[in-house]
Amino acid sequence: MLVAIGEDPEREGLVGTPDRMARAWREMCKGLTEDPREHLRTQFHAGTDELVLVRDITFFSVCEHHLLPFYGRAHVGYIPRGGVVTGLSKLARVVEGYARRPQVQERL
Repeated sequence: MLVAIGEDPEREGLVGTPDRMARAWREMCKGLTEDPREHLRTQFHAGTDELVLVRDITFFSVCEHHLLPFYGRAHVGYIPRGGVVTGLSKLARVVEGYARRPQVQERL
């Protein structure tokens, strides 16, 4: 990529950049190596059948067409079955797991 934009990958400031970039991409796309549904395994009985809603969960993802980041907010809601719920923080982890992978915005 550096060569494609006319840079010298051997220039002092760029030595090591390919490795740093690879590490950054692994982190940005870590959702590819996990099953976000695993976060929902921990559940407890709350005795409610009312809507559970978490709003404004910030996320970032990577456009699979341009390999550029995009950002947004997700709102997740569900109605508990049999009064069984999951922790609110788990919903944010599910969003992160699905967001951290290359995709188009419309699919996320």
